[in-house]
Amino acid sequence: MRVELKEEKRANGDYIVGKHVYGSLYGIEPSIAEDEKLIRETVLDAVKVANSTLIQIMSWKVPGIKGGVSVIALVNESHIVVHAWTEYRYATVDVYTCGAHTRPDKAFELIVNRLKPKYYSYNYADRSQIATDKEIEIAENVTP
Repeated sequence: MRVELKEEKRANGDYIVGKHVYGSLYGIEPSIAEDEKLIRETVLDAVKVANSTLIQIMSWKVPGIKGGVSVIALVNESHIVVHAWTEYRYATVDVYTCGAHTRPDKAFELIVNRLKPKYYSYNYADRSQIATDKEIEIAENVTP
């Protein structure tokens, strides 16, 4: 089965723009990785610089071996999440937003600057919708 976009329908520009920035932060100072207040405030500031609208933020501190801090911000445009492991001096960051107006790259950059890793990885995935079912034709019995 082959799917083709009806170009005349695309002209209205009505589709989902999804931007996903994620990565890993290495060599974070334990005092930062275990600081729930700092990471929570960092995520709140990341919501602002991403040009997103906060719905709810949750955070918790996990004690003991493999413990650390997790912060999740649910935003109207999707989510911003940080999980930090104190013992491993490591954190993961996930910033996924929808809308052409959002800047997940700026949110990621702010988080990196605040958590101060020795080095980090940065990944980007375009999560945009290519077409809606009203904008596609399915060509049956056609080989690509």
